[in-house]
Amino acid sequence: MKKKLLFVVTAILLIAMTITGCSKNSGANQGDNVTEKTGSISLAGSTSMEKLCEAMSEVFMEKYDGITVTVEYTGSGAGLESLAAGSVDIGNSSRGLKEGESSKGLVENVVAIDGIAVIVDKNNNVTDIKSEDIAKIYTGEIKNWKELGGKDEAIVVIGREAGSGTRDAFEELMEVKDSCKYAQELDSTGAVLAKVAATPGAIGYVSIDVVDSTVIGVKLNGVEPTEEQILAGNYMLQRPFVMATKGEISEQNDLVKTWFDFIKSDEGKAVIEKVGLIIPQ
Repeated sequence: MKKKLLFVVTAILLIAMTITGCSKNSGANQGDNVTEKTGSISLAGSTSMEKLCEAMSEVFMEKYDGITVTVEYTGSGAGLESLAAGSVDIGNSSRGLKEGESSKGLVENVVAIDGIAVIVDKNNNVTDIKSEDIAKIYTGEIKNWKELGGKDEAIVVIGREAGSGTRDAFEELMEVKDSCKYAQELDSTGAVLAKVAATPGAIGYVSIDVVDSTVIGVKLNGVEPTEEQILAGNYMLQRPFVMATKGEISEQNDLVKTWFDFIKSDEGKAVIEKVGLIIPQ
């Protein structure tokens, strides 16, 4: 009788251990696609994409806790050069790729659409400007706000440095490429925002999503710089946010593929919308 009881108890313990082991293995398999991925992804480029990259990296690394994402904000041109040289996995660009860049094997992957806002200081009473007048301001033909119905105040033309994706996109869209006369050229979106906010008579251009209460985002041809107007096709100053790769995404390593899969997922799309950008159609 004792032997039979011992046999039954032993059998029960073995079954319990088997069930527990299966349960643990099942949990490990469910987490394979998240916790078992390890390594790092490196990005470099556009300063305008900082808000997007920081938000996307944070959510991504919470999900894939074994993957580290590092981003350097060196400007679009510099980021694409780093990608071409093989020193980073992804080159961030706030403009489309140029022919010379594509010829190096770089591939344009548009992850979001951004608008460029023209901004002036808070005390400026000129809040609606025609696109042709903005072009004249940046080429030096219009030098005083009184020429546009504003105060008798000199216009201080602020822009980005050469190689900036924001500058390239702005100048191309306004058809003033290589003919602008800047009072000051700054190396980041934040620097332009701060300079215009602190300088009477200043005008500058920044990504729409960073415009805050320290400046005025002026209307362009009567159209406000908003997501709704961009989606409707009414606002002319819009550009792509590109995460370029050397070769197609399908040719990248598993971690980079995971990054792009995440961006295209519902979670990634939610991040894009949260930072005020538009999901590409």
